[in-house]
Amino acid sequence: MGFLDNASNSIQLDAVLTDAGRSALARNDGSFNVVKFALSDDEVNYDIIAKYGRSVGREKIEKNTPVFEALTSPQYAQKYKLISVSNPNLVRLPYMSLSGDSSVDGVNGIVTLGRNSQKTSNITVEQTIQNEPSIDVELRDQVFIIEMNDLFMQISKQAPESIDAQRRATYRVLRSQSSNAFGGSIARFTASVKALTDATFAVFGSVANKNIINTYVRATGMQSGAVLEFKVSISKLL
Repeated sequence: MGFLDNASNSIQLDAVLTDAGRSALARNDGSFNVVKFALSDDEVNYDIIAKYGRSVGREKIEKNTPVFEALTSPQYAQKYKLISVSNPNLVRLPYMSLSGDSSVDGVNGIVTLGRNSQKTSNITVEQTIQNEPSIDVELRDQVFIIEMNDLFMQISKQAPESIDAQRRATYRVLRSQSSNAFGGSIARFTASVKALTDATFAVFGSVANKNIINTYVRATGMQSGAVLEFKVSISKLL
């Protein structure tokens, strides 16, 4: 990863194909077709506006913020995508919360599983908001993107849309029919542990404790752009 040289005032456009894009291009069967684009603000530190105010803060961000080079791996590129909302009075965005069965610690964002008896977890991800009576209709997610490491986990009874070179599996989970008190969308899915051998724990186990594999799950709302990441701790002994 590097930064673009912003020493001059010229506009730079740095475009690359992702791993998935190169794969589609290599097939040479007409499946490579760019139909959409996305913008993100991964590099922006909005604390600058809080410190200097909107006018001065905006100028500092525009002039001094380094811009990443384009990345080929979607695992690292554009984690914080921009969204368009028609409501001119919108001042707060929704975020996502984690809950579920007894294996889920929503407060600390940890799911505890095992390779033997405690192999599944019923997980709930839902939208919520602070200091507002309801979530704007345009920001109520209809689909959630769930990403996890395919070496260790899967969503039960559902095939992933894709698995990249880093073994990151991507699933699409539809919102449930019900909503919460804020009108926020709710997604429910069952995550299960794959068959893990002692050798797998020896290689991927924590440095402090080889009986534990720590991995992470990422949930993204398609309409709101909100992201929730939580840890899954898989025990060799459970």
